[in-house]
Amino acid sequence: MTRNLIPGILAMAAIVVASNILVQFLFGQWLTWGAFTYPFAFLVTDLTNRLHGAPAARKVVVAGFVVGVICSLIGSQIMGEFGPLVTLRIAIGSGVAFLAAQLLDISVFNRLRQGSWWRAPLVSTLVGSSLDTALFFTIAFSGALTFIEPANDVSWAGESLPLLGVGPMVPLWVSLGFADWFVKLFLAGVALVPFRLIVGKLTTRVA
Repeated sequence: MTRNLIPGILAMAAIVVASNILVQFLFGQWLTWGAFTYPFAFLVTDLTNRLHGAPAARKVVVAGFVVGVICSLIGSQIMGEFGPLVTLRIAIGSGVAFLAAQLLDISVFNRLRQGSWWRAPLVSTLVGSSLDTALFFTIAFSGALTFIEPANDVSWAGESLPLLGVGPMVPLWVSLGFADWFVKLFLAGVALVPFRLIVGKLTTRVA
């Protein structure tokens, strides 16, 4: 079983590392390049769940979590223009969001796995992605949670601006969260294509 999980573990590790690097580079006003790589972690989890079951998927998630913790520790030691690349709030937010969202994804997938092939991966990813975005941006940037890291000034994230530049006035971090969420929703649909192809190919090979 463990050997069968190596591709999933390596893929999850690659996505986590790439996302931690690419999150440092902006894409437009509301996103970073990491927003386009991280959602595929849900694809890896769902593929592992479909092919090897929930316990195997949880092992892959734990491996990804460990890699994420290592990335956060390294990032906390690298000084950028405004301080460490990874602050305590970002580290806690990313870790809690990743673990909670991925485990929720596995649970929802299991409940729906006997239905149409697309339902389990799509619904589980949508639910997990929504929780991931809500937890990360709230923990990392909400002014209400300043007590987590009082020395970290995140007042810039609380600046009141129109939602995504066109909507009602909200804190900047809310717009960042919505933009990230919209990308996750879009990629949840896109990921159904490789999910279908990979599952079909591997299950045919086994048969």
